[in-house]
Amino acid sequence: MRTTIGWRADGPAAALRRAPLERRDLRPDDLAVRIDYCGVCHTDLHALRDHDGAAEHPLVPGHEFTGVVTETGPAVTRFRVGDRVAVGNIVDSCGECPMCRAGQENFCHAFPTLTYGGTDRQDGSTTLGGFSREYVVRDRFAYPLPPGLDPAAAAPLLCAGVTVWEPLHALGVGPGSRVAVAGLGGLGHLAVKMAVALGATASVISRSPDKADDARRLGAHGFIVSTDPEQLDSARDGFDIVIDTISTSHDLSPYLRLVALDGTLSHIGHLGPLTVETMDLLVGRKKLTSAGSGGRPATAAMLDFCADKGVTAEIELLPSSQVNEALDRLRRNDVRYRFVLDMSDLS
Repeated sequence: MRTTIGWRADGPAAALRRAPLERRDLRPDDLAVRIDYCGVCHTDLHALRDHDGAAEHPLVPGHEFTGVVTETGPAVTRFRVGDRVAVGNIVDSCGECPMCRAGQENFCHAFPTLTYGGTDRQDGSTTLGGFSREYVVRDRFAYPLPPGLDPAAAAPLLCAGVTVWEPLHALGVGPGSRVAVAGLGGLGHLAVKMAVALGATASVISRSPDKADDARRLGAHGFIVSTDPEQLDSARDGFDIVIDTISTSHDLSPYLRLVALDGTLSHIGHLGPLTVETMDLLVGRKKLTSAGSGGRPATAAMLDFCADKGVTAEIELLPSSQVNEALDRLRRNDVRYRFVLDMSDLS
């Protein structure tokens, strides 16, 4: 085993504490990555809330990070020491099921191995995440970080970015598409940037009128206040695609009414039960879909697209020693639009 340092949870009510962490020795197809920057995601909050503090299930959050290769296993040919890389929220899969063969490892029938809180497919250990100085990862699930992408602002692309890229790409967003993004947060602001970069006309739906200027700065052409019935009514049937990034449970009806004939509402923000009125789908032959993360080909394509179009996250960069402050502010939605931790203070 090899030892590094990181931020570990000891229970749902406890602050993360700096602690030594064990990583596996490199297997033939592994990389050791010095983590430089790691994003802070709502998923981290959910994992911390549900963690029981049991020693047999350690929790080190963080699943969107960039860094530099420091060592490679003997079978690795795609990377060399010194290469800049990015790692997302999936670090392995069965590789054999129809989804894996289709390049959709995020939908692996045996369930993908997650960057933290997952189960290593070879030794059964619990994976520990990117709130640390080093990570050991199978080379297939590391991605070259294209030149020109700022490594701090690119870190959130590996979770938030690919999560919105997946439906935008799958639904064929391009020139002439009318896209609305519900919720202007970590997911939503990247959905706006990517939709605009794909050539679509984008609008933002938000309950916060004070985000209108930000929406336009990000490239949105329109802004709809979701608490204003007149604004919602005037936009009815106005969008080919609505990307719903709202992270809490909410009524889908107002957003389905904004979808045009044969259009789609892609619900990606809240993971949980929902209720849909059939008539909201029936009138207009509307479709309700969802998506989550992305497979290896989509993640690589997303990074290349973002490098070509200059798309990165809007971030607030903090030293990793302020991780608990970042988590507390994220709980209060006090961030525009993604916290990223600088891990260099762990050296």
